[in-house]
Amino acid sequence: MLVLTTPNIEGKHISTYHGLVSGEAILGANIFKDIFASIRDIVGGRSEAYEQELQKAKAIAIEEMCSQAQSLGANAVISVDLDYETITMGNSNMLMVAASGTAVTCQ
Repeated sequence: MLVLTTPNIEGKHISTYHGLVSGEAILGANIFKDIFASIRDIVGGRSEAYEQELQKAKAIAIEEMCSQAQSLGANAVISVDLDYETITMGNSNMLMVAASGTAVTCQ
């Protein structure tokens, strides 16, 4: 499945527009990751635990979006947009990634 942020595919002709497709992923970061991330925020540096969770959520959201596009008969998704949010629930943080785009068939 071809996944692009651009509205067209260079060198290809889009024959069918199947419509909007999307995928979402919400992952919780455990309490130990939260504590170590807080320490990193204070002393500086990157939080590898959160970066790994964010990459995992992004992959899940894109995979879900592509699966939806494939079920519509598409072979590409164009104009893809990724949105990131942090959701706080009590003492716990959740990472949310949403991927959306237009499912198309190109030749």
